[in-house]
Amino acid sequence: MLTRIDHIGIACRDLDETVAFYTTTYGFEVFHTEINEEQGVREAMLKINETSDGGASYLQLLEPIREDSAVGKWLAKNGEGVHHIAFGTADVDGDAAAIAGKGVRVLYDEPRRGSMGSRITFLHPKDCHGVLTELVTAAENPGAEH
Repeated sequence: MLTRIDHIGIACRDLDETVAFYTTTYGFEVFHTEINEEQGVREAMLKINETSDGGASYLQLLEPIREDSAVGKWLAKNGEGVHHIAFGTADVDGDAAAIAGKGVRVLYDEPRRGSMGSRITFLHPKDCHGVLTELVTAAENPGAEH
């Protein structure tokens, strides 16, 4: 069962500049940063709030580290802006299978490692009214490492 909006992913060309905008303009603080080699991105998670299920909601700012990464290709085609929406779930495997059973294409055969040690998969945007959709099961102790 999907429990919350986990994060909204925003593709950007310059992570430091984009982080500065969100921290200066809205007062958000950086909760976590990392480089995800598998996904080909450098990212920052800005925590927005806590949620009733013990999780949190974030903005995920994504700068490609390779032009051939999914975010790099998307950025070249679409420019900066909202890349995807992610819903939190306690069971990414089960929810992905249930959604696939309703005719929605799941992009990964098995969930992969996401931000802060989470487990993730994506749903095809053509099956989700044009929105790239991510399912996320948060790690038990995501930590606030930078």
